[in-house]
Amino acid sequence: MALTEKDVRYVAELAHLELTEEEVKKFLPQLDSILQYMEKLNELDTTQVEPMAQVTYRAAENPALRADQPHPTFRQDEALGNAPESDAGCFKVPRVIERE
Repeated sequence: MALTEKDVRYVAELAHLELTEEEVKKFLPQLDSILQYMEKLNELDTTQVEPMAQVTYRAAENPALRADQPHPTFRQDEALGNAPESDAGCFKVPRVIERE
């Protein structure tokens, strides 16, 4: 299945990206190449492969996982102490995504 420029624009819209015509033409072969590789991977027989939670370690051995233990946290006034703006006990931030 070959991608079209319409497909690239659709993916860009899902990601809230505005692409120029040049960028659409640049990304079209790149995205198409990625999808072709995924199709190739989907052809592999993985019926004998055990599902894995972590790629490098078994879950019990994984050093990236830590014990889930309670610890002290910031009070609300401490957390908001250095905030440039706050309102109603929350951080106030500028809007970064605007949809029409």
